[in-house]
Amino acid sequence: MSTLTKPSHIGRKISRIRELKDMKQEVLAEALGLSQQSISNLENSETIDEDKLKEIAKILGVTVEAIKNFSEENMINYFTTFSDNEFTNTNSAIGGHINACTFNPLDKLIESQEEIKKLYERLLQAEKDKVEYLENIIKTK
Repeated sequence: MSTLTKPSHIGRKISRIRELKDMKQEVLAEALGLSQQSISNLENSETIDEDKLKEIAKILGVTVEAIKNFSEENMINYFTTFSDNEFTNTNSAIGGHINACTFNPLDKLIESQEEIKKLYERLLQAEKDKVEYLENIIKTK
């Protein structure tokens, strides 16, 4: 039984990141100036030259290190480490980017609409008061 560790299959990592980004092979191929079949072959390769890897990383919007260190386990950990809006795993597969929203955007939208409604009602009441005041002035003349 061999004690050697299984080499990192960079092509599969690229494929998985591409899929997570909802990008088709054709789109990546066009961006790289290659055919879809070339991308398929590339994703089946265990190794890729460094320059090509840099190009692919740029197109996928990740770092070369993110591709090299990518694993399904890291992705699962990335999404399961959110607890009370705290991000605890700074060694994520995406390079430690924190994208935790501390409020519900829909709640903020509703709050702003309620505030606008209150301001409108105050403005309307002020206009009614003005009209009543002017009517009183006209009646007293």
